[in-house]
Amino acid sequence: MAKKKPAGGAPQINIGISEKDRGAIAGGLSRLLADTYTLYLTTHNFHWNVTGPMFNTLHTMFMAQYTELWNAVDPVAERIRSLGHPAPGSYAAYGALASIPDAPTTPPKALEMVRILVEGHEAVARTARSIFPLADKAGDEPTADLLTQRLTVHEQTAWMLRSMLET
Repeated sequence: MAKKKPAGGAPQINIGISEKDRGAIAGGLSRLLADTYTLYLTTHNFHWNVTGPMFNTLHTMFMAQYTELWNAVDPVAERIRSLGHPAPGSYAAYGALASIPDAPTTPPKALEMVRILVEGHEAVARTARSIFPLADKAGDEPTADLLTQRLTVHEQTAWMLRSMLET
């Protein structure tokens, strides 16, 4: 039987995760969304502005990476919504929530771009990993699955980028 709709509001959420836990998980996912979007924007910026002997390789690689990041933001935002919270969606909100800095205003040299992206992917992985205890405690398997998928992508991408920096 469906929960009764409170006067003037939507039906209460009853998915087996407490309101407090849903709020904590949504807060963590909001930070993940901000980090992902910030890294997407930085990667796209670098795709547009890379120069030098590795231009073609990096231009193509950055396009694949920003496309993956772009496709990642929607599932994160929709999970936040599934938990009953609004997903942040402004530059101001992302700036306040993100753990990674915005892209440099002046495009750096190609290998500095790679280093910045390594740091960005590692930071997003740390953010995703920090949400696991909340999801685990609440029995939130869909969030745990989403986090596992994101960790796989960010750790692998950081490794591939880091490999380009070895001399």
